[in-house]
Amino acid sequence: MTEGSPLSLHVPEPEVRPGGTPDFSNVPIPKAGSVPRPEVDADPKSIRDLAYSIIRVLNREGEAVGPWAGTLTDEELAEGLRHMMTLRAFDTRMQMAQRQGKTSFYMQHMGEEAVSCAFRKALNQGDMNFPTYRQAGLLIAGGYPMVDMMNQIYSNERDPLKGRQLPVMYASKEHGFFSISGNLTTQYIQAVGWAMASAIKNDTKIAAAWVGDGATAESDFHAALVFASTYKAPVVLNIVNNQWAISTFQGIARGGSGTFAARGLGFGIPALRVDGNDYLAVHAVAKWATERARRNLGPTLVEYVTYRVGAHSTSDDPSAYRPKTESDAWPLGDPVIRLKNHLILRGVWSDERHKQAEAEILDTVITAQKEAESHGTLHAGGKPSTRDMFEGVYAEMPPHLRRQRQQAGV
Repeated sequence: MTEGSPLSLHVPEPEVRPGGTPDFSNVPIPKAGSVPRPEVDADPKSIRDLAYSIIRVLNREGEAVGPWAGTLTDEELAEGLRHMMTLRAFDTRMQMAQRQGKTSFYMQHMGEEAVSCAFRKALNQGDMNFPTYRQAGLLIAGGYPMVDMMNQIYSNERDPLKGRQLPVMYASKEHGFFSISGNLTTQYIQAVGWAMASAIKNDTKIAAAWVGDGATAESDFHAALVFASTYKAPVVLNIVNNQWAISTFQGIARGGSGTFAARGLGFGIPALRVDGNDYLAVHAVAKWATERARRNLGPTLVEYVTYRVGAHSTSDDPSAYRPKTESDAWPLGDPVIRLKNHLILRGVWSDERHKQAEAEILDTVITAQKEAESHGTLHAGGKPSTRDMFEGVYAEMPPHLRRQRQQAGV
């Protein structure tokens, strides 16, 4: 550029727009089993390369290979498959319920089921997740009743949160699921603070923070990494890179770091990238990171490379910003099908057993849905009591609220 030439602003563009041919050739995918597994107490500087690779266990033939394999038994994997299938069936029914006007809003997990379902199996009782709205697998894999989840979605008379939250913004202290915030990334710094408090109390519980790729651009994300790094908080910092922040492709939030995992390196935090559609790889990495936290070795940042198959929410139309066939071209496949094929190869599953499980799971989900709907839906049946808005806020209700409650006649 010659002196005096005008400057120009660089605005990243997605590889392809609606109507184009999907192209993921810019996503380098290492061979399954090729990424080394370091010792849990490895110096972060010695494993910097893991922030730029992708840890994979399942190969194209469905075999579990490499140093990250072997963290789960066949029985545990079959249970994990059922958890993912349950979440998918749950999503289908609740998406349909929203279209029928039974709830105002819903968000699916299609393509991302392995991330939350597998991670949950690496946690202990008392550990706390600080999730986003796309980690319901933490609840399903943790045994939280689907009926209660549906009651919350319908905001009915049995809603555990008494109508105080948007649909899908669950909360359960007993199941290690902190109340979801609609304001993105607030939960990241909260998770670090919770983990620091656990360490201050000399407890044994750890925290897990969750965020999507787009929300890493928020200031709370960077503040969380500063505190986690400085105080070696016992926390796993999860980034679910599903390629799209609503309609904005991941290149905007990622900036020039190359990968989202690389964000951790500048803070001295060990950072790993994992195939988010590989149940075995997700669990292996989660187990490594949680063990590091439990051994008082500090935080770990994990990027899950996955793909959001469905719309961002029931209010979104992805055909306006990406090709309709893009999900079919995603090179890391479907997490349910990949685990199913692995179990068939192991001789502990079959196509017939899979069809039977689908029918059994769908029946269980429909039964739960009927029970939840008997307590009301968005426009019909029982609703939370008006009295509930006055409860659960103060240990002792102040006089002005008592007067308001009396005036309301509740």
